[in-house]
Amino acid sequence: MGEFEDPYGDDNESDEEIVETNDDEGMDIDDEEEEAKHETYMPGKEMGENEVLVVDNTAYEMLHSMNVEWPCLSFDFLNDNLGINRTNFPMTAYLVAGSQAEEQKNNQLYILKMSQMNKTKYDDDFEDDNSDDGLDDDPILEYKSVPHQGGINRVRVMPHPESHIVATWSETGNVNIFDITSAVKSFDVPGVIINPKSIKPMYTVKSHGRAEGFALDWSKAETGRLLSGDINKHIYLTNPTESSFKTDIQPFTGHQSSVEDLQWSPKEKCVFASCSADQTIKIWDTRASKRHQLSVRAHETDVNVIHWNQTTDFLMASGADDGVFKIWDLRQNFGSNNTTAVASFKWHTAPITSIEFHPQDSSMLAVSGADNQLTLWDLSVERDVEEEKGINSDVQDIPPQLMFIHQVCIFFS
Repeated sequence: MGEFEDPYGDDNESDEEIVETNDDEGMDIDDEEEEAKHETYMPGKEMGENEVLVVDNTAYEMLHSMNVEWPCLSFDFLNDNLGINRTNFPMTAYLVAGSQAEEQKNNQLYILKMSQMNKTKYDDDFEDDNSDDGLDDDPILEYKSVPHQGGINRVRVMPHPESHIVATWSETGNVNIFDITSAVKSFDVPGVIINPKSIKPMYTVKSHGRAEGFALDWSKAETGRLLSGDINKHIYLTNPTESSFKTDIQPFTGHQSSVEDLQWSPKEKCVFASCSADQTIKIWDTRASKRHQLSVRAHETDVNVIHWNQTTDFLMASGADDGVFKIWDLRQNFGSNNTTAVASFKWHTAPITSIEFHPQDSSMLAVSGADNQLTLWDLSVERDVEEEKGINSDVQDIPPQLMFIHQVCIFFS
């Protein structure tokens, strides 16, 4: 495990934007090959027999991909104190990811450092005179593998400026908390040598029994508070102590089906939200009873994911099994019988798997789905009827708020 993919990799995998056709039927063998035709690919379009999807690098400032030993259901970025909204190349980033190995004993918590990631926008233009120095340098991937009992359903990093505490939701029913600070430091501090196999959980939440789960979130308003929700409808709160953590004996109850996602309020220390396969979103207060304070039937199918806007804390986004995602204004009678979303979008053709607001721009949103699309949205954009009159009919059905589509095609052999 642990290498970036060749940007011109094999023919079986790619991130795609353009359809390339090469139909030479009926051509003379001596004729020069015609230049391949290119057209923009739209999700849902059927591919022709001789058509392939190829990435258009000019659509991205930077696009790198990498391989890991086992598939990963979840990853999260580690704080690196390199600044936010950075634009200078080459880029560096740190993250953790959890494996889904064939056997429980082979699972790993991957700790990754990705560096020397240069701009790839002009990779298709080999004669570009404005290319940055070092543009052709290969990216570097360094990693540590921490043994983990059971496949990792979800991994979340505790917000903290210095230490690196990570929680994992295991398929065994345990929520493990690791301190991986030494492993992260070993990437950059000379003389720091660690054996990743020596890193063990500093605390394990065993309250869920053998029920696994996916819902997991650390509080940003009060460091060290962790929520975990399982498929048996239970939500447990774990609080920090002087030397470790302690989990409440009694769970929060109220959902009628699996708890799919959890989100702490970005500002209120005791308020959090949950969503469930029972189609509801609920708001809770840890100072009150173990029952929810507000509840709304948010979708017609399972609610898979939610995200609380970090800068405009009355906005929340949710995504469901039918591909619909919605935006909620918590000030507008949320929890009443006539609660409605302020916006609803049906673009994705498969379940929404992740949703997240931009950390600094409250109108920007990223959404991913099981249809292999990652979409970027600007909710501040409004439909302009006059401007749309001159738009090609092929794109008239695209919501004006949809800014970008990252389409990945997966091939199975």
